[in-house]
Amino acid sequence: MSANLYSVEQLLVGQFYRSRSVEGEIISAEKDNRAVWYEGAEPYLVRIKSTSGKYVYRTLAVSNN
Repeated sequence: MSANLYSVEQLLVGQFYRSRSVEGEIISAEKDNRAVWYEGAEPYLVRIKSTSGKYVYRTLAVSNN
């Protein structure tokens, strides 16, 4: 028996993102090693194609529990 193995990046891409300032589809994701720290989570930089057609970047905190 085998299992499908996915990375966090693969699971984020294609998901719908919504915040107070933007909403749209996540089209890319990568682990963000800049000086951003979230307790109990890992930061990921995501590129979002907004519903208006513009591309924006956001940092997401993904729980590692």
